[in-house]
Amino acid sequence: MYSAYKNTFAPIALFVYKRPNHLKLTIEALIKNYLIEESELFIFSDGPKSDKDEIQVNEVRKFIKELKGFKKIFLIERETNFGLSKSIISGVTELVDKYGKIIVLEDDLVTSPFFVKYMNDALTYYNNIDEVISIHGYMYPLNAILPETFFLRGADCWGWGTWKRAWNLFEPDGKKLLRELEEQNLLSKFDWEGALTNVRMLKNFIKGKNDSWAIRWHASAFLNNKLTLYPGKSLINNIGTDGLGTNVRKTNIYNTTLTSEQIEIKSIPLEENLYVRELLKIYFLSNKPLLSKLLNKII
Repeated sequence: MYSAYKNTFAPIALFVYKRPNHLKLTIEALIKNYLIEESELFIFSDGPKSDKDEIQVNEVRKFIKELKGFKKIFLIERETNFGLSKSIISGVTELVDKYGKIIVLEDDLVTSPFFVKYMNDALTYYNNIDEVISIHGYMYPLNAILPETFFLRGADCWGWGTWKRAWNLFEPDGKKLLRELEEQNLLSKFDWEGALTNVRMLKNFIKGKNDSWAIRWHASAFLNNKLTLYPGKSLINNIGTDGLGTNVRKTNIYNTTLTSEQIEIKSIPLEENLYVRELLKIYFLSNKPLLSKLLNKII
């Protein structure tokens, strides 16, 4: 079923709201990507929550309507406010149902010129390999030499791509996900043995304290023992950690340097890279006081 898509470029879904300055930087970087002139861009513009937000939403939409540089641009204007979670879930579902695969960005992600090529190469290479659930473009600023590409268990949310066969595994029911983690005795591993607070985030979603689609996507992949491909050098930098976003508070711990080199997609073992996982665990533990403070502010 999916082989029909393997030699075509994946559509790029860009989810935007009311940050025109962030969006302009995101678009400026995206236009500089190799292969971008062969890519179709679908921009999902969420509706305003208030009259005050409507001014910025309209400014964002005006900027989008003047865009050029892509094969085609489709603007989907939501009349009401979906919120990021509903917007992404519905938009991703719509596009993978039609095209079989997708590249996903938000309006605060600046890309390396090699991001789109890396995503398309990897989506093609792992198209029919069920163990792989997604491709990711961001890598944390670790002070270490990493493999060119590697796998981690689960899924991630800053510049990613997937296929319909994989997105079909997405489970929106947080209670069901938590119950399965408990039944399989995976709570500690899901929290990286105390380095992260994924369980807490999932529980807070269940309590209505957040509306995270990403924690449910990660849990869905994790429970199915699926892998996500990461680059050793980051192809994404998140500029939304300046305190102006909806879901991420001000911090610089995620700031990373974009690679100026192409990432080669080649055969690697289909297993989680435990060396990188340990390095990340140390990184998360060293930043845990800051991460916990950020989470408390979000809640």
